[in-house]
Order: sequence, then C-alpha cells, then structure tokens
Amino acid sequence: MAELRALSFAPVDLDALATAQGRIAVFVTPDLKLSAGARRLNRLAKGAIARATTSEAWDKLDEGKVMSFTWPAGVEAEAIDLVKLSRRPTPEQARKAGAALAMTAGSSELTVLVEGTGRAEEIALGLALRGYGFDDHKTKKSDPMGKATLMCSKPEEVEAAAAPRLAVAEGVWFTRDLVNEPANVLTTTEFAKRLQALGDLGVEVEVLEEDALEKLGMGALLCVGQGSVSPSKVVIMRWTGGAKGDAPLALIGKGVVFDTGGISLKPAGGMEDMTMDMGGAGVVAGVMHAIARRKARANVVGMVGLVENMPSGNAVRPGDVVTSMKGDTIEVINTDAEGRLVLCDVMWHAQEAEKPAAMIDLATLTGACIIALGHENAAVYSNDDPLANAFLKAAETESEGAWRMPLGKAYDDMLKSPVADMKNVGGRPAGSITAAQFLKRFVKDDIPWIHLDIAGVAHVKSDLDMSPKGATGWGVRALDRLIADKYETRD
Repeated sequence: MAELRALSFAPVDLDALATAQGRIAVFVTPDLKLSAGARRLNRLAKGAIARATTSEAWDKLDEGKVMSFTWPAGVEAEAIDLVKLSRRPTPEQARKAGAALAMTAGSSELTVLVEGTGRAEEIALGLALRGYGFDDHKTKKSDPMGKATLMCSKPEEVEAAAAPRLAVAEGVWFTRDLVNEPANVLTTTEFAKRLQALGDLGVEVEVLEEDALEKLGMGALLCVGQGSVSPSKVVIMRWTGGAKGDAPLALIGKGVVFDTGGISLKPAGGMEDMTMDMGGAGVVAGVMHAIARRKARANVVGMVGLVENMPSGNAVRPGDVVTSMKGDTIEVINTDAEGRLVLCDVMWHAQEAEKPAAMIDLATLTGACIIALGHENAAVYSNDDPLANAFLKAAETESEGAWRMPLGKAYDDMLKSPVADMKNVGGRPAGSITAAQFLKRFVKDDIPWIHLDIAGVAHVKSDLDMSPKGATGWGVRALDRLIADKYETRD
C-alpha cells in the first residue's frame, strides 16, 4: 500500500509561521473572524489576508473552498491558502475543506492552522482521503502527497480523535490500491497473498483452494473461473474484537480480477476497465484493514471469492447447468452475469460455516445499476428494514451515496428456467433488481441481509471531492461506521 499522507499534530507555534516552508493554510469564518494564528500571519504578510477576505472574490467563494495567494511578503512560505469554513462545520463540510486543501497543496509541505476550528479530525480525514495517488507502474513517480502538520490548541486530543478516522483512511487506500491494480499484477494468487498480509494486523486469514471448493460443492463459483489459468480461491478473514461467542457480521465480496464476459464476450471498447470487477472484494478487504487498525470491538468475518472470467475451451457455456453449494441448479444464460454465481456460493458458505448475525454482500454487479443511479449512488437491496435503515444512515453520515431499491415476487419470477431451478439472468428489464433477486434465493430466512451493487461508485472517470479519478474506495467508510454504530460492544 502506498504510504499514507504524512500527517502530524503539533501545538500552535506563532513564531514558526514566518519560517514555515511550503504552504500555510488558515481557516476563516464567513464573518471574517480570524484566530490568533491567522492574525499573526496577517501581520507578517503585510495585511494580505485581510485584503483577500474583504475582496469580491472572497464573497463569491463557496464554503469549504480555498483562495490562495503565492509568494506572500513577510513569510518564507510559497503560498498562503485561505479556507472559508464556519466555526462549527458539519463533518462533511470539514472533510471537504481538508480535501480541498490536499488538492491545492499537492506534494508541497503544508502547515494547517486549525486552532479554534471544529471537526479537526474530519479535516485530517479529508486531507488523507484526497491526498492519494497511484503511480506504482510509472517510471517517473509523481508523489501527490506531502508532509502536513496540523497546528492545534490541544494536539494530543485532536490526534487521539483523528486516529480512528485515519485508520479508516488507510482502509480506503488499501481498497483503492487493490482496485487500481492491473489484472496481470493482481491475479487471484496475488490478491490472496495481499489479504494474507492482514495477518500482521491481527486478522485471521484462511485461503480455500480449488480442491477445498470442490469438496464444499461450490459449483457456481468454480464454473466462472474454469476457463482461466488463474486458480479460483475463497479467502476468509476473521476479526474477533468483540465479545466471545457473539455472532459476527459477515461481509461478502465479489472478486473477479478480470472479466472478459467469458464466452458471452464483452465488446472491446472499455474492456480494460474490467480490472475493477473485484471492487466488492476490495471494499471487504479495506473494511477488514480499517477495523483491525483501529482495534474495533466487534466480530466481523470477511469472505471474498476470487476468480477470473476468461473464454477458452474449458470455459462455461451459455446453456450449461451448474449446481450451487446450496444444491440449487442454475441454467447459465449469460456467462457475463458471473458475479452472482461467485457470490451465491460464498454467501451460502458464510451462513453455513460462520452463523452470522447479518450478512452484507458487495459487488460491481450490473451495468443496469449505472443506468439507474449513475455514479452518485450505490444500489441497496435488503430483506430487513432495520438493517437497511442503519446502513443508509451510516452512508449518509459518511457522505457516501446509497439508494434503496425494490425487491418483489414479480422480479423473482423473471428468473424461472425450463431446465433448472433458476437461470442466472432475468432479461434486460430491471437487470440490477433481478440480480439482487437471484442472490436473495441464497439468503436464509432468518438472516438480515443487504446487497450493495457498487458498479457505478467503485471506479470513476473524473476527480471527486474525496478521491482522484480511478478507484474510490466507496463503502469502506460507510461499513466501518455501520460496524461502529451497530455491532461494536460497549462497556
């Protein structure tokens, strides 16, 4: 994993402002009240802050945005960045302000005066989330991150409050690194190896190879990878930070390291993006990383099915009938609807082996989800209103877009097959819903369950407030929040 932006916390040192290197950031409230540090910096810079904040450009500046002026007189810094932010911002406003500073600063050293500014830990999170870059495969590195020092009135308290938030940021970075990797690097074997490294954080990791999967009867999952030379695997990650004996929350991820569509071959245009089809597994891995780093007092098991969907003489064909671990038979109508075949077996194994309190699966499952919700929201399907509402609240708190979608018998009927218990697609209408209905058939009646279709939010083509273009790490923050709110033990 790339090194997380170097964030440190220090007491306010007004005398050091004149010689601070790189950039100095100051928060200014809409009513133009300046902190002691900002007043000192304004005097050093010959009144430049006062002039800037009484300008027409400042009046037009949106809250959370940055106004910069370079090479100010009276200080050694190359620039002063002024951030318009209320004294008591919302967590989202604070995160966005931190992210805006990260974008402005780039790789420059940054000193941030946060004295008297609320939500300093969220400002730090925003800095860390946006200060990410992926250039592992470039010969010329362009580090997007620089050293950042947050000057605080009570640095020890702010650092303690920021620590769990930065642990989550590390989990987001872990997910982004996985999703951004090309498929010739992140093979199923390499993916499993990286997940095994979570053992260094205290996560118990078990890798099930193809012979074990065959013994378990995972015919649906195995059929997806049978056309590839990369061996199919299931990786199980267990974090037992909660009360002994408490049933875990199960997180299930689709890990298709590359998806050609199989015999139902995808068009060539855009196929290179299918390196991100393991995004669900990447998010599960990132959540496990985050909760282990912050020592969450919860029991959580993460399971990911790792396969590669390739066309070959051994590949599964349209019209083939396979048998799932549950015992239900599936007519494969379209080999490009492979993610649900992976998930259904892993979900069933999770329920049989782990006896979870609840189960949440994540997958870049359908293009239909992108047609319905674009790149702003993941689709949320659930058989349990309290669990769905708790997740939606967690996603809203973390500003990760999520929208609940319907389920119903009419959609389920679209999966009827004349030759098997079901078929793996229900046609073009309601494609994301029928995929969820397929998965629901593999959820036991007493298990609260959520399916998250993250096809539109896992990987994007343009920069976002909290992430550069590419892998977003969507879902790590929301799921970590759900675990903290609903599944952690209390004293």
